[in-house]
Amino acid sequence: MNKKLMRIISAVMAICLLACMIVPAASAMPQESADGSIKRISVVINGDAKTRRGICWYTTEKCGSDVEVMPLAKYNGSFDGALKFSGTCTKWKENYCHKVLAENLEPDTKYVYRVGDASTGIWSNNGTFETACDGEEPFSFIALADVQAGNEINFTKSGAVQRTAMQVCPDAKFLMNAGDFVNDCNDQEWDWFYEKSCDTLMNITMAPTAGNHEGNLRWGWFDNMFNLDKSAGWNHITGVYYSFDYSNAHIAVLNTNDMYPISEEQINWLQNDMNSSDAQWKIILMHRACYSAGKNINKPDTVIMRKRLLPIIDSLDIDVVINGHDHMYLRTYQVKDDKIQPTEYITENYKGEEITYALNPEGTVHILPNTAGTKRYGVHEDAMEPILKNSAVAAQPYKSMFSTFTIDGDRLIYRAYTVDVDDETCEATGYEKFDEYAIKKTTKGEAKEHEELPTDFLSNFTKNVVNVPVAIVYMLVKYILILPHIIKNR
Repeated sequence: MNKKLMRIISAVMAICLLACMIVPAASAMPQESADGSIKRISVVINGDAKTRRGICWYTTEKCGSDVEVMPLAKYNGSFDGALKFSGTCTKWKENYCHKVLAENLEPDTKYVYRVGDASTGIWSNNGTFETACDGEEPFSFIALADVQAGNEINFTKSGAVQRTAMQVCPDAKFLMNAGDFVNDCNDQEWDWFYEKSCDTLMNITMAPTAGNHEGNLRWGWFDNMFNLDKSAGWNHITGVYYSFDYSNAHIAVLNTNDMYPISEEQINWLQNDMNSSDAQWKIILMHRACYSAGKNINKPDTVIMRKRLLPIIDSLDIDVVINGHDHMYLRTYQVKDDKIQPTEYITENYKGEEITYALNPEGTVHILPNTAGTKRYGVHEDAMEPILKNSAVAAQPYKSMFSTFTIDGDRLIYRAYTVDVDDETCEATGYEKFDEYAIKKTTKGEAKEHEELPTDFLSNFTKNVVNVPVAIVYMLVKYILILPHIIKNR
């Protein structure tokens, strides 16, 4: 009897000890603010990456919109002497959206910041960001896509993936997100997205693009989640398109919800923007993919977009296009006009590693980095377009993934990683390199002589109206001619 009692007591003590271990771990999870009143904090590139950052956050009550920023090297636990910025507070759905522009910052400087209401002294926990260098220096960034979770557990898993990305690439200057942050685009999902990744997102600058799950009929959501430079377009209800320079790279972020097809204003803006840049590297980030073997590649929106956008990309000498939307992994060869371009490869040592480079290649490499979440699509072999034959890798490893890019002068090195996430703890247990590709470009970038195309609504109204039926007819013809072949091969 005494032995039985001792076993019961031992079991109870073990449970209590386990509870004591679990509770501190849960309470130690990073938070955006001590009392939870400040949430959804993001810092994004807004215009000049050397001197400006757009900061956005949310509160449940209307209050002031203040940001304090100071160089991390001068921070001693106090924000005395910090740069102070104020902005706007507007109601959005059930919460209040705050937007502040931090400007006149010093290039190549790591800053510590906090957001809140200076009049009440209620502040968030501290975050950090780093401005771009003034000139040309090596830099790295992270690219991921399609978290698209619909419950707390899957957002927790995606948070683990983003933390792993930061561990693999601790010097990343910014994080590209190719869209579909959430699934149903409601307040709860956005709260979970930021809450489960706040230790990452509060300490890196983002370059986001709108996915269809926060665009399309979810009007206004994307624009109200990020404080982006909106000077390029007039219509922001489905997303925002913008561009920025970082060292010797020029990056354009497109809104592929702006269709059917993509508006003439955005197409003209992209051509003006890229042709005006003398950057050595030219990169596009967008949600829907022109090259994908996922389930969406034969859908009307993608078919129409591909027809309109791909020839423009080919004409602009774009080096890399980074996409999302299709929740699988794909990397093309160097392609142009839907054809693989003959490419010379060389192998050189870079920081102790032997790396094979495509040397001064023609065409563009299109990358679909798979999902950083848990929703995955298989590889479809029945695309209407020559997708698979132009693909160096098309796969579904059935793991969450992220990618890293390093640009160092005339070298661009790309790596993709899979992440193992434990279903019980929702923590990452390991990662593995899945793919690698590199380019060496010895030619310097130069701007092209071009006619500046109109980017306003009125100048493009007639062309936009004509483009719609033309796109629909093209799509129908495509379906009539190709669909029987697809059905036959199923």
